[in-house]
This record gives sequence, C-alpha cells and structure tokens, in this order.
Amino acid sequence: MRKLLLGTTALAAAATLSANALADVSISGYYEWKYQSRSSAVAANDGTSMATDSEIKFTFNNKTDSGLDVKMAVEMTSDDAETTSIDESSLSIAGGFGRIVLGSDDNAADNYAIDAEDVVAEDIQATGTTTLSLTDTDLETTGDTNKITYHIPAMGGLKGGISYTDNGTDSTTGSQDSIEIGAAYTLDAGGASITIGGATSNTEQVSGTVDTESSNIGVSITSGNITAKVAQATYEAVNKNEEANGVGVKFKISDAMSLGAYTVKVEDDTGTTDEEYTNTGAEVTYTIASGLTAYFNISDYDYKTGAGTGAGTTADSGTVSKLTVKATF
Repeated sequence: MRKLLLGTTALAAAATLSANALADVSISGYYEWKYQSRSSAVAANDGTSMATDSEIKFTFNNKTDSGLDVKMAVEMTSDDAETTSIDESSLSIAGGFGRIVLGSDDNAADNYAIDAEDVVAEDIQATGTTTLSLTDTDLETTGDTNKITYHIPAMGGLKGGISYTDNGTDSTTGSQDSIEIGAAYTLDAGGASITIGGATSNTEQVSGTVDTESSNIGVSITSGNITAKVAQATYEAVNKNEEANGVGVKFKISDAMSLGAYTVKVEDDTGTTDEEYTNTGAEVTYTIASGLTAYFNISDYDYKTGAGTGAGTTADSGTVSKLTVKATF
C-alpha cells in the first residue's frame, strides 16, 4: 500500500509538472527536399543529386518572480545521410540589463551582419575547386560553437552584442580564444527602412602566427515591395587576404511570390596574381500554402586560380540550378 501510495503521488506530481511545463514549451521545425543539377567545366563537379534537411526545435520559456525572462532552446537536425545530431542548445537570461546567452548558439557577429546574397533563401553555390575561405559576403566566424554572448538592451534603432569563445587550447598547440562583435542600426527615412550593420571576428593563433580576422559591413534598404542590400566582407589569415563585395535585390511580386537576384565577387591578393571567384544568381520563391514553400534557384559561377601560396590549381566555371520544397511548422 505504501509503495502504491508513493507511486501514485509521484505520478500525480509528474503529471502536474508536465502540464505546467507544456504550457511554456513550443515546438517548431522544418523539412526540406532538394534537387540540384550542376554543369561544370570540371567533369568531376558535373551531375545531379537529391538531398534532404530537417530540423526540430524545442523551446522552453519562463518568467521568474523577479522579472527575468529565461529561455532554453535545443535544436535537432537530420540529413539524407541519416545523421541526427544536436545542432544548437542554449540558455538565455534577459532583463533590463540586456540578454545573456550561454551555450551553442549563433554568435553576435552572425546576428547583426548584413549579407548581400540574403535576398535569396537558398545558399549560393560555390565551385568545388576554390580554396578561398569567402564565397559570399558572410564573414567567417565560429558559427554556433559553445560560447557566451551578451546583447545590449535595444536603444531606439540600435542593437548589438559581443561573443566570447574559449577554444580550450594553449599557445603552443593551436587556435586560441575568439572574440566576435556585431551591431546594427535601423532608421526610417521617407517611408523606407534602412539598416546599417557591421561585424568582426578575431581568433587568436599560436605565438608568431597571424591571427585569423574577418569583418563585414553592409546596408539594407526596404521600401514598399523592394529590398536592396550592399555588403562587403574581408578575411585575413596566413597566406590569406580576401575581400568579397556583393549586391542583392528582392522584389515581392505578390503575397505568394517573390523574386531575388544577387552578384558577388571575391578576390585574394596575397599572390602575384589574384585568386578570383564570382557568382551571380536569381531565385523565385512561391508559397504553395501556409507553411509550404517552393524555391527555384539558378546561379552562374566562375573561379580563376591565383599565383599565391595555397591558391587553387584548377580553374572552374559553370551553372548550378536547384529546386527546393520546404515545409515549416
């Protein structure tokens, strides 16, 4: 009887806790199916392929008695290789002081940088032979590795943050800690919304070696159904001095359809001859139904080898087209 009573009490308590927890838990995610065709000057890069990508995100939100907003988020991803993993997991604490994020989440540089090619939903296609670190105006960062990030309280149109990543290595074995900073300011001008963003990422290297540095600056202007973006990114490391410049435009044709186009050029001038990569593309987006969207993307790329140390040895050019169907919930 005692065991039964204890078991019943435990079940009742668990049910109560679950009910309270479920009231603050949200689940979201997506599933993507992709078909890609590539025509390349390098035979090994030619061909067609299919791929899938999916993500499920669990978010727990709670407001403490002292007024703090506490959020825990976990993202699980899976691909066509049947590989399932935890992509991101983080804890954030927000209040009048701003917001602190602990764990594996996007860094401050990625949060506030403006990328010209973001006018299209699908990632632009890079050649398979380039050795360039940059293939667009998105700066090179630590991504969503484990870190601590602080976001300042919003002040009018100004937002910003700083991230710190401890790589856990010493000065004799490799890469050291990373600092990443980003900020963006948004204002209204004559009915148009203008956002100016900038970001920088610095990773300390072994003693006597050049630190790895990357930066981004960009402007986004939205007026009516048109959005235009201009951006520049840089990347500096051993035998690397790269600069990417790009421009993109997106036009909302209707509530269901939009058209985006971009062009990006990347150069590395560390050698006697510049290593160059250009990519120009366009995308049509069509909303089939609520939560169901189709994308058709086509891009034309050209890669020229350079004479610098570490530069690619095989030139490449070609066209990549991709059809994507995405369901979100």
